[in-house]
Parts: sequence; C-alpha cells; structure tokens
Amino acid sequence: MSALQNISKIEDSLWEAADQLRANSKLTSSEYCMPVLGVIFLRHATNRYQAALQVIQAEQAAGKMPKRPLVKGDFIKRRALMLPEIARYDHLLKLPSGANLGAALVEAMNAIEADFEPLANQLPKDYDRFDNKLLEDLLRNFDSAALRNASGDVFGRIYEYFLMKFAMQGAQDNGEFFTPPSLVQTIVNVIEPDHGVVFDPACGSAGMFVQSSHFIEHEGLDTMQRVSFYGQEKTGTTIRLAKMNLAVHGLEGDIREANSFYDDVHRLQDGRALWGNCDFVMANPPFNVDMVDAERVKDDRRLPFGLPGVNKDKRVSNGNYLWISYFHSYLSAKGRAGFVMSSQASSAGHGEKEVRRKLVETGDVDVMIAIRSNFFYTRTVPCELWHFDKSKPPLPQGEGRGEGGGLNHKGNVLMLDARNIYRKVTRKIYDFSPEQQANLTAVVWLYRGQQDRFLGLVQDYLARLGSEATDVKPALTRFETQLTACRDSLVAAFVDSAIALETLYAEKQKTFADAMAEWAEAANAYAADRATLVDGLAAYLKKFAVSPAPTFDIQHAARQAFDPLAAAERGLIKQIDLLYKLAARAAQLATDLSPSPLAGEGRGEGASFDRRATSKLIKQLDEERKAAVEQLKSATYLHRQIAWLQDRFPKAEMQDVPGLCKVVSRAEIEAADWSLTPGRYVGVAPTEVDEDFDFEQTLRDIHVELADLNREAVDLAAKIQENFEELGV
Repeated sequence: MSALQNISKIEDSLWEAADQLRANSKLTSSEYCMPVLGVIFLRHATNRYQAALQVIQAEQAAGKMPKRPLVKGDFIKRRALMLPEIARYDHLLKLPSGANLGAALVEAMNAIEADFEPLANQLPKDYDRFDNKLLEDLLRNFDSAALRNASGDVFGRIYEYFLMKFAMQGAQDNGEFFTPPSLVQTIVNVIEPDHGVVFDPACGSAGMFVQSSHFIEHEGLDTMQRVSFYGQEKTGTTIRLAKMNLAVHGLEGDIREANSFYDDVHRLQDGRALWGNCDFVMANPPFNVDMVDAERVKDDRRLPFGLPGVNKDKRVSNGNYLWISYFHSYLSAKGRAGFVMSSQASSAGHGEKEVRRKLVETGDVDVMIAIRSNFFYTRTVPCELWHFDKSKPPLPQGEGRGEGGGLNHKGNVLMLDARNIYRKVTRKIYDFSPEQQANLTAVVWLYRGQQDRFLGLVQDYLARLGSEATDVKPALTRFETQLTACRDSLVAAFVDSAIALETLYAEKQKTFADAMAEWAEAANAYAADRATLVDGLAAYLKKFAVSPAPTFDIQHAARQAFDPLAAAERGLIKQIDLLYKLAARAAQLATDLSPSPLAGEGRGEGASFDRRATSKLIKQLDEERKAAVEQLKSATYLHRQIAWLQDRFPKAEMQDVPGLCKVVSRAEIEAADWSLTPGRYVGVAPTEVDEDFDFEQTLRDIHVELADLNREAVDLAAKIQENFEELGV
C-alpha cells in the first residue's frame, strides 16, 4: 500500500472517530470543530516537542551543545514549543481512570497560552461540555503508533483534511481558510520568500507562512531571523486556527482581523505601511466576490490601475481584479507576489481586461501556471497561479526575448500549463508529487537562466537512482528466498499427498503437477532476465558513480545508459507478479488436494501438508513481492523524472514545449487580447505512449472509486432517512 493510501486510511479512520463526538454529543459542526482541532494541535505539538528534545539530547551527548537546563528558545530554534508537562499528550493519556479529562484539557491549553504569548486566548477550552468517555476515546484515537511517529508533513495533511471536513459540514465559510499544500508549495518555489516582509492579506490558516518556513529551513536558514510574517483575515475563528498553525511549527506572525477589500491595518515596526514595502505577497483569496462597495474603494491607493467594473448597484462586478491590484501595490521595488486566482480572471473582458492590460504593461507579470480541477478539497473548478516580480531586468533593445541571462525580463511572461501534470490522491482530490513539483520549478529556473539549478536537480535524481538501483538486488533476493521456501513446502506436500491419496485424486495430482511445471518454467525465464538486469545494474553503477561535478554530457549518458535497464525492470515486475500468482495458484491446488484435517473423510491419513503454514508462506511471499516491485518501480520512477526533463529541455536551456510551456512577449499577449491564459499560448502536447501504464493499479483505482461512491450512497441514504424521521414520515 502506498504512503498516500496509508495517510488516506488514517484520515478516514480519525474523522470517523472524531465525528462520533458530534453524533454522541448532539453538537453542531461549528461547536465541535475547534475542540477536535485542539486535540490534533496537542498531538502535533507533542510530536514536535519530542523530536526537538531528541535532537537537543543528541547534540548535548555529542558535545555540540552544553549540558544545561533547557529553555524555550532551545525548542523555538528547532520549530517546536517547549510544552509544559501537563500539556503533553502522553501526560493526558496517563491520567488515572475517572480523571476529569475536560478539565485536564482546559488546564493544558491554559498552560500553553501562559507560556507562549502569541497564543493567548486563542486555544479551545470548551471541553467541559463533552462526556469523559468521549474525550478519552478521542485522545486514544489520535495516539496510534503511526501518529506518534508522524512527521510534520503527515500531520499537516491530517490537519488540512479535518479543516476540509469541517468546511463541508458548514463549520467555516466555503473552505476559504486553507489552500492545498501543492499549490502553496508551487507558489513558494516560484517566488522563493526567504527574506524581509511576507504578507498574506487573506491568510486563512497561515499555510503560506508555514510553507515559506519549510523553504527557508531547507536552505539552512532560520525563519524568524529572515522574515516577518503579516496576515489579515476577516474571520475570528480562522485567525485562531492560523495562530495555532504557526505556534505548532514554532513560528510567530502578526495576524489581524480585517476585511482586506476595505482595510489595510498593518504597520511595520518603523511605522511605515505595508503598502509598497512588502518583499513578498502570497494569498489564496476568495474568488469571484461580487458584493464589494465601489464607493468605499474607488479612491483606494491600492488600486493604481482603477476599478475593474462597477454595476448599477455601485458594486464591483467581480472582486478578482481588486485582489490582483492590491497584491501588486503592496510590493516593494524588488518584491515578488504569488497567488491563487480563478481561471476566469486571466481572460476576463471589459473593465477587467483594461486593468490586466495596464498590469502587463508594467512588465511585472512573471509566471502564469494553469492548474487542473480537483486540487481543492471544497472546489472542483480549475484555477491559475499568478506570479509578479518587480525585480525583473529591463526589456532588452527591441521587443523580443533578448539574449543571455535568461528570458525573464520585463517584456516576457512564462506561460506554464500544468493541467496534465497531477497525482491522484483520491477519486476527488489531486495534487503534485514532490518530483512533479520539482520539475515544474525546474522550468522556472530555466526561464530565469539558472541552468546550474536545473542540472543540480537532474543530478539529485541520478544520485537517488543510483541508491535505488543498489537496493534492487537485495529486494529480489528476499523475494526469491521466500519463493523457494514456498516451492519447497509445496513440493514436499505433493510427495506426501501422492503417497497418501488414492487413485480417485490422480486427476487433481496431475493438475497440481502441471501448475508446478508452469511455475518452474516461469521461474527459469525470470532467473535469466533477473541475471541480465542485475549484471546491467552493476555495470551501470560502476560506470556512473556519483560525480562531485557532473557535466551535462555525463548526465545524458547516464540517463541513456539506464534506458534499457528501465525497460528490463518493467519487464521483471510483470514476471515477479506472474510468479506470485503461480505460487498462490499452486498453494490453492495443494490445499484442495491435501487430506482433510478431519479423520474418516476418505482421503487417507498421515499426510504432512499444513494449510495454515502454507497460507502464511504465501502471505509472506506477497509482502516480499510488493517490496521487490516497489523497489524496481522506485528506480524506474526516478529514471522517468530525468527523462521528462531531458526530453523536453535537451540542452538544459529554456525552450517552448508544446502543451507545457512557452515564453511569450508583450506583443504576443497584446495580439491575444491581453489574455494571460497559458493554454492559449502553449498549444497541445503530442500524444505519448505511457510505458509505465499499470493496468492492475488502474483497476484498483476503479474499485476504490466504486467503494467511495458506495460509501457516499450509504451516507446519503442515512441522511435522507434521518430527515424523514425528523419530519415524522
């Protein structure tokens, strides 16, 4: 089972457990939303505390840190809270039977607030309304081994999943308070917010800030020494979520309640407004708002391009371009912005087109990325990611793409159509894999003339490919060892059965013998192909050991050398699957053939066939099969990433790729009616044959989708029945 499937199962089971709180307490979603998220907060905070403590203790043992009493700063430095003992999850679980868990949870929240001023009056404390048994069940459901060891990324997804579920139940306003991590990460990768003032005027649960922190720490820097986070959010409950999200990651930010359509409430420490002074602006604002009072905003200095259009009721017809103008106006002279926007905005007409024209003429529009539908939990519509960069170099002489230093000057915009790039998480939800994310970022690097970063990514893939290729032989050996154990067991069973059984079972014996012969034939074919692959991998690893300074030519040679090995790995996966099926079939035939464990049934006595032991062997074989197949797939997957990059950018230089990307000039945008829709420029990609198409996985996906639909049907039927009962029908 993949990591995604594991997380999805964890999410579903946790939600089912938490939803019992509502069902058994008769509370509304809005009433139990915060208490449940508070428990997740404590679980996550405890995980981060324990992880930070282990790092501190290891550094003290190694002499890298003096052995002294620990202080809050030691944990904040490692992006964790120094939790008081009464606020640690394990302390709550160890409370004696009959203890008042509601009071204990309130005490834990108060202790955290007292110790961490940014959370003052923000954590949920209404646990006394819940039955003690319900709280105990809830706490224990969030204490599985998987969750005790879960990384921040896993908990981030679980937190997001719960936000989504509460949003769908009406706990928040249309799910506007969080943005899918894939989209946030894409924005972060493009604008690289690693210094100065970072502002989100529609900050929701602060996901933009958290992802920015991950980016900064990946560079080996300290977030709070590099940036200052400022946020505005119109909903008080969502602000509480944002502050909890920041705190659990050991971060701080100035987040204030305000309606950003009308209000600009922040000031920097030196008294200046954020307007015109932000190094980075990031946001996922509510789309297509049509009730903004035009009279209140018409003279706003944040609208240098004017109003996008006003209806007869003196309302702005669509608020999208208010947001777009605001984001641009907040930027400093060298600032960058990245935000999510409705796909309608990039080609909207009338007053919106006029604002868009003026915006394009500034030369600050940098990268436009089209995203397919189903990336949001609560929205199925497609969207686009807009990026501004006021630091782009001036337009070279003459309109065109210029020479050298990349193509990202003020006359050009990178159009990137990512609608055909996605990973299916569930039937309804898509995202980007980490590698897809990196590959999209690599296109931006080439657009900016950063060839070294592109080559660095390819080299990272090659290094990982070498590591995965090294692990192929041991994984195959473990599978083969288990396969041999199964075969030896069944051969022994066949001999014993042949002695014990009467002529009546001769036909079954022949069927079993034929199955074993087919298995042996497949095993011989596998052994030959396996030997060829293992020898080929050894030769590849010997020739293409990781180089400290890989060259462009070496990278291409390494990829080309692995092309036939990738094909061989795909073939061997099919053979491994076939061997497992043949072994399972032979085991079933042996079970049918073997004497009954009950005496007196006419099949003879004394045979040594052990059905339970055989079943266990086959189950273990399946586990080793999965591990071997996963290892082979890991190697071919990394090879595929290298091929994806090199096939599209063979010279490691920016070029137009049909269906994917195109660098367009201002003249081209003007000729296209000032449209900023990527699909209008990049064309259609040629049809490709997917060599890695997995028919069995596709069937499994269909079964998962069917199960989801059946579950939804059951839920809907129950809801309808409940409504009928309330009506007395």
